[in-house]
Amino acid sequence: MANLLDQKLISALRHDARASLSDLAIFLGVSRTTVRARIDRLQKSGEILGFSVVLKDDTKVDPVRGYMMINVEGRGTERVIRLLNGLPQVRAVHATNGQWDLIAEIGADSLEELDQILTQIRRFEGVAKSETNLLLSTKKAG
Repeated sequence: MANLLDQKLISALRHDARASLSDLAIFLGVSRTTVRARIDRLQKSGEILGFSVVLKDDTKVDPVRGYMMINVEGRGTERVIRLLNGLPQVRAVHATNGQWDLIAEIGADSLEELDQILTQIRRFEGVAKSETNLLLSTKKAG
């Protein structure tokens, strides 16, 4: 686990992963060399796996959101996952246990669009049954 300085550094990078070493050093009250060494060490240890770009579209909140639980018959799970990942309205696909094999997070601009995407998914070869729950509001986002 990272020490306090590393935790502050990670927090600063989460806020702005493009912050300069100089800005990070000033914020943390250490030298640029220390910041660079800490980042390198955190990457080598696997604490930091990488840096990413957040696009404006990634932060947009879909007006209509839902979770579609999917039961896949036979051995078609990988194919269904590939098909789901090819749909722009599918925000994430999760493998799970229990009654359902997969859970797809879906975002749409309208109920009509959501209905169309659900119909399309239900027609995928291998999809045996599904159930969808609409998300009414978010009480805590990760």
